[in-house]
Amino acid sequence: MLLLTDWLVIYEKPSRVVKRDNPGVQAPESPRPPTTPPVAPLAPPVTHYENFPVASLLCPPHLRQPIAAIYAFARTADDLADEGDATPDARLADLTAYRAQLHAMAAGEPLAPRWTAVFAPLQAVQRTHALPVPLLDDLLDAFLQDVAFSRDQATYADRAQLLDYCRRSANPVGRLLLHLYGVHDGPALAQSDAICSALQLINFWQDLSVDLPRCRHYLTDADCAAHGVDRTTLAALRRTPQTDALVMDCADWARTLMLQGAPLVRRLPGRVGWELRLVVQGGLRILDKVQALNGGSLQTRPTLGPLDGVRMLARAVRM
Repeated sequence: MLLLTDWLVIYEKPSRVVKRDNPGVQAPESPRPPTTPPVAPLAPPVTHYENFPVASLLCPPHLRQPIAAIYAFARTADDLADEGDATPDARLADLTAYRAQLHAMAAGEPLAPRWTAVFAPLQAVQRTHALPVPLLDDLLDAFLQDVAFSRDQATYADRAQLLDYCRRSANPVGRLLLHLYGVHDGPALAQSDAICSALQLINFWQDLSVDLPRCRHYLTDADCAAHGVDRTTLAALRRTPQTDALVMDCADWARTLMLQGAPLVRRLPGRVGWELRLVVQGGLRILDKVQALNGGSLQTRPTLGPLDGVRMLARAVRM
């Protein structure tokens, strides 16, 4: 699942990846304790390759730690759901325990040692910024669904059901960021939801060649039927004129959704507006590459490079 806490769409080189035999054992490694204790616990460092670096220079300094704490929370949940070779049932058990720890944290109960590096900084941010815990819970609910669907080789019936998944897997990230920036009005939230859902869909169509062999089915039953594509063809990653048309139709849907949300960039002033411009342009640039393959992302995963960052910045300036 795309981790939509990977917000800022600018290119960076792959950072060091921490490999763990059992991702459920502990959270990402904590930074070395400073000589002088900080006022609040610091979030763990980012230790994964990301297309969307976290808490960049565009982010106001006073929000970098809150954003990093939210990132660490979602990144750890993503590891529990996706990294290593744990069984689906073990992943579900870990995610359920992680969810219980979230609610214990919100209730002010003592933190269990297993994920203290994640929940201590998040608890500090929750207290200072009144983070909406239901949004954090929605993210975990989506991770749980993703694991269960993959285990059962389940599919999404139609676009409405897939968007309901995006409502929990992606939209909370945008709403949490707007909360930190003090933006709460309905139109802004709706446009944020459109952007985040579009980013999630774009990642689905970017990652078809990776997800389908892992029994992750995001092309809906209704879309497959409309284009005359059967699941056997998709599972074999076999391109046909019908699969090409299916992928391109879904890419058009994602672009339409992104453009519906894009006017939000002009409503948000200063750094947050520029940050969001890069988010939108990064998603659109990946979508450009998906569509340039004319359905070929079924077999080839498109990626961003350094020159794409230059193009995205130029497009962001013109928004």
